[in-house]
Amino acid sequence: MKRKIRIIMAKPGLDGHDRGIKVLAAAYRDAGMEVIYLGLRQTPDMIVSAAQQEDADAIALSSLNNA
Repeated sequence: MKRKIRIIMAKPGLDGHDRGIKVLAAAYRDAGMEVIYLGLRQTPDMIVSAAQQEDADAIALSSLNNA
């Protein structure tokens, strides 16, 4: 059986708006992907570490104001 595409999703920096990334996460799940949502206020090191630990195929970031 083929493994699902695994995608890390996160909100870097101080941006506290998460509605858009949650909508995208649901769409990716509906498309058959495995989504690992790290949540708000993630640092680049935290995101990269999670991607390596989870053996992710992709990283998706969302930032409203580039904070």
